[in-house]
Amino acid sequence: MRNEYENETFFQQYAQMSRSREGLSAAGEWHQLKPLFPPLEGKSVLDLGCGYGWHCQFAVEQGARQVLDIDLSRKMIEEARRRNSGAGICYQVCGIEEFAYPENTWDCVISNLTLHYIEDLDSIFEKVHRTLKEDGIFLLNIEHPVFTAGVGQDWAYGEDGTPLYWPIDQYFMPGERITHFLGCEVRKQHHTLTQILMGLLRSGFVLEAVEEAEPSQEMLDIPGMRDELRRPMMLLVRARAVR
Repeated sequence: MRNEYENETFFQQYAQMSRSREGLSAAGEWHQLKPLFPPLEGKSVLDLGCGYGWHCQFAVEQGARQVLDIDLSRKMIEEARRRNSGAGICYQVCGIEEFAYPENTWDCVISNLTLHYIEDLDSIFEKVHRTLKEDGIFLLNIEHPVFTAGVGQDWAYGEDGTPLYWPIDQYFMPGERITHFLGCEVRKQHHTLTQILMGLLRSGFVLEAVEEAEPSQEMLDIPGMRDELRRPMMLLVRARAVR
């Protein structure tokens, strides 16, 4: 999972992305994801696939007393420590599938743009439910099934290079999808909307919010951003763990 982040060329290009350079304010989905966070004052937070640690820093700024951030990529963890470190934040090089998920430990679990690398989502949902305290919140942002089912996860282009439409194929056939991103071959897992939402319900979660990310009005003047209104790229879910 996510081994491409250890590739030096990929990592250097990733570092040049606006969300890498500017943080949460440059993330097109942040205006929708931020309001889904529960109150974090005095709470414990686990971030699955923390990347540069932007959400970890946000949690601490909101008063979280303990934040554990894991990521499979050592390069990501090193960069997170450099950019976002402070009291209450701990980083650990660890894959989402390999983490221990101690029982009844966390008030909030975050997963931002990582679960589309996981083949067995149900297993992760069950582990997250186990590690959350009663009424704990699981806040996840996963690539939308319409996006992961896209042919090559790219537009069909006209002769002049204009995006014509977003082709979808094999939607009801979950599994590996191979695409290219930042000059590297990237392997992801396609899951249907039914798999994602019903998987959460079967694992003991109550769905409190389901949103499809779209850019804010302020971002629409950024080149290419209006095309993000033509198909959903991300799926945001807030789920509460009940026993």
